[in-house]
Amino acid sequence: MMDSIVSILNRSPYSISSQEKDAIYEDIFFNLTNHHYSNCPQYRRILDTLGYDTKKTHTIDDIPPIPVRLFKEYELVSVDRSKVVKTMMSSGTSGQKVSKIFLDSETASRQTKALAKITSEFIGKKRLPMLVIDTKEVVKDRNLFSARGAGILGFSLHGFDVTYALDKEMNLDIEAIEAFSTKHKDKDILIFGFTYMIWELFYKELVKLNKKLGLDKGILIHGGGWKKLAAEEVDNSTFKKNLQNVCGIQRVHNYYGMVEQTGSIFMECEAGYLHSSAYSDVKMRRHGDFSVCDIGEVGLIELISIIPSSYPGHIILSEDTGEIVGIDDCQCGRTGSYFKIHGRIKKAEIRGCSDTFS
Repeated sequence: MMDSIVSILNRSPYSISSQEKDAIYEDIFFNLTNHHYSNCPQYRRILDTLGYDTKKTHTIDDIPPIPVRLFKEYELVSVDRSKVVKTMMSSGTSGQKVSKIFLDSETASRQTKALAKITSEFIGKKRLPMLVIDTKEVVKDRNLFSARGAGILGFSLHGFDVTYALDKEMNLDIEAIEAFSTKHKDKDILIFGFTYMIWELFYKELVKLNKKLGLDKGILIHGGGWKKLAAEEVDNSTFKKNLQNVCGIQRVHNYYGMVEQTGSIFMECEAGYLHSSAYSDVKMRRHGDFSVCDIGEVGLIELISIIPSSYPGHIILSEDTGEIVGIDDCQCGRTGSYFKIHGRIKKAEIRGCSDTFS
């Protein structure tokens, strides 16, 4: 199993057709599921309750996904606690429970490698000057990562001269931003942040200050917080257009992912769709019976990843809805399933990284 996972991680993220991936995944996920069944008591009880037979060969569609909310209720671990080297925590507003994700060195290494390879496909392999639309305070605890901190540090591997756009009080540090912009004028730069924070604390403040930045060669990667923006009637197109007006940024890539499957992000392509990579996949499940939706049918988003072996996060059911638009035939030329998000299910907690700054 591990040899197969390593083999896929050594390939470029959009080099495997869905047909080839399905054939490889069948063996990987049969073995991953049995590994978690044997080593995580809570996961074993779930599968036993559902009547899942680990001795039979199953397709991925037959393996029950774990609702993402269970990671808030239980500490799900599939390795000896002595092997846990890092604990990642989801973001949560005051009073909310947070997910705890336990990583051993192998899982953490795979996360880093997958994230690096996917990101490089969109920004190139060369490290770029980096502007982070956040405060440095969020990355200080390197042992107990928040989702925000993990995201910043993960993408920072692609940057140098990392500059934070917000101060300790979450106010815009316009002097630092302008100095960074001047220093790296006419260079490609990487800009990273969480969607709602970029809109609320960066874009709106620049408008208020009547400031225009020369970030025409910037590549913005952002994710999370769309629920709050939807309340302001700000969609993806509006977000991009308004940022371009104040910063000149033309290359913008939204991404979809969560701390429960760090590294397995789904990046937005030039055609505006989110893409699965060789290291992950996505399916939609019907609300009524959790059967797999057809292409173009809206359902609950199931996220599939080859990365987690230290906790049973290989197949999880999110609280978001979406639809698969197509497979292997996106106009951007990348292989894999490509899809779009419709929103959070009703009564789900606000849990995105950028929803929780305060």
